[in-house]
Amino acid sequence: MIAIRAATPDDAAAIAAIYAPHVLTGTVSFETDPPDARQMRTRMAASEGLYPWMVVTTGGPEDGGVIGYAYATRFRDRPAYKYVVETSIYLTEASSGSGVGRLLYKALIDTLRAQGFVHAIGAIALPNDRSIRLHEGVGFQRGGVYREVGYKHGQWIDVGIWQCELNEPQTPPLEPKKFSDVGVVRA
Repeated sequence: MIAIRAATPDDAAAIAAIYAPHVLTGTVSFETDPPDARQMRTRMAASEGLYPWMVVTTGGPEDGGVIGYAYATRFRDRPAYKYVVETSIYLTEASSGSGVGRLLYKALIDTLRAQGFVHAIGAIALPNDRSIRLHEGVGFQRGGVYREVGYKHGQWIDVGIWQCELNEPQTPPLEPKKFSDVGVVRA
């Protein structure tokens, strides 16, 4: 059975283990040194209850092994951007392509909508057809491409920007609700 739930600090080691191969051998992450569990806990805590961190597990909600995670972060530091988030998702190699990523990412998008954020931005290192299909499958649209902005593993990498309207912009905008107040939403 597949379960999606809010990530906890106890998931940090599993999250770090899922992320490490993407950092070490791939180009989907522009980090070069994989963060350890302590660093992941710090990143999760930096969300301050506002930005969701979720995991997908096998088994029941409390006892299954973590096979993927998704999260949202602040899009940019300037105050005018506070209604927009940047999203990311990572899965174990074994679960990639199984459909669990779409379930997890849809739960993240549904949760961000319920929180009242206006847009989600996905940055995809190109080429990456699987990630493009995932993003477009949950409502993202291509916004543009930054050409040759990352250099990793001996090559320059383009980054595509995908954007998803979560809620219609209001004037003035409504304050987003905290993830800790909304919880995981699966519409």
